Amino acid sequence: MKKIGVLTGGGDCPGLNAVIRAVVKKSHRNGWEVLGIIDGWKGLIEGQVMTLTETHISGILPKGGTILGTSRTNPFKDQKHVDALLDNMKKFKLDALIAIGGEDTLGVALKLYKMGIPLVGVPKTIDNDISGTDYTFGFDTAVSIVTDAIDRLHTTAESHHRIMVLEVMGRHAGWIATMSGIAGGADDILIPEIPFDLDALCANLKARHDTGKKFSIVVVSEGAIPKDTKQFETVSQEKDEFGHVRLGGIGQRLAKEIEKRLGVETRFTVLGHVQRGGSPTAYDRVLATRYGVEAVELVKSGQFGKMVALRGYEIVPVDLNESVTKLRIVDMKIYNIARTFFAKPVED
Repeated sequence: MKKIGVLTGGGDCPGLNAVIRAVVKKSHRNGWEVLGIIDGWKGLIEGQVMTLTETHISGILPKGGTILGTSRTNPFKDQKHVDALLDNMKKFKLDALIAIGGEDTLGVALKLYKMGIPLVGVPKTIDNDISGTDYTFGFDTAVSIVTDAIDRLHTTAESHHRIMVLEVMGRHAGWIATMSGIAGGADDILIPEIPFDLDALCANLKARHDTGKKFSIVVVSEGAIPKDTKQFETVSQEKDEFGHVRLGGIGQRLAKEIEKRLGVETRFTVLGHVQRGGSPTAYDRVLATRYGVEAVELVKSGQFGKMVALRGYEIVPVDLNESVTKLRIVDMKIYNIARTFFAKPVED
């Protein structure tokens, strides 16, 4: 009987429990035992595991977060941690690992695979920025939450004749801002892929107001940067184990500058972790379930060093190396659709 481990790493994400449920169900159908690793790579370093039974996965499909817990732990920060991880693989007699995570978690998975660990990856991030797959689960939920927020901001913006700036997640890729901005009818969208010009933004908003529109909605990714400084707005310069600083504050900065330049009352809203919490959408539940089932199939067929991915409508295996060597940034064809609905600056 095979014994496989499953872990969730990095930020929590709607749909994680759906993957765990699918991995356990499919594995049990094969007569395998599944060990849930607590708190991501941290749990495998410390030897914190639990045998997952049908009772553990009962009712978790619609629940957000992860029943296994998660952490932003990088074993390769310390060779002792790598050694402990490898020792625990042997101690618990794990035949294979299924790692569910984003760029950082899958980056660790790739390194471990190259060291001989039989491993399969499952792509997870609300940012939808993992290469090799068309969609990551959690993204659809995040876009739905942000779209709902834009709808709500519209009503108060109209009532008070304000400009509303909505800051959303997206460190290096502006997928959430772009897709929710299109769905919510945003009047401007700022993303990390295109350093923004504050003068051009204000000209766009002024052109809209000059047509008689007394309110505007601006959606901005937390990782969007201005052309003049090309620096992120940060909450803290303290870095996590993967070298990331905490972003945040671009929405507040923009609101202050817009009001100063245009003389129009401008407010900002930061959705923050609301975007990654709560129950997953039906789309994300189905996608996550398909990923979990296919991950077990890859283990069964010995296709290690792979990640399950959505290509068109099919779930296919792709090399883990493809998922971590570069980010999947916003397709400019899609972003240009959003631009169709921006007011043209007066000088244009």
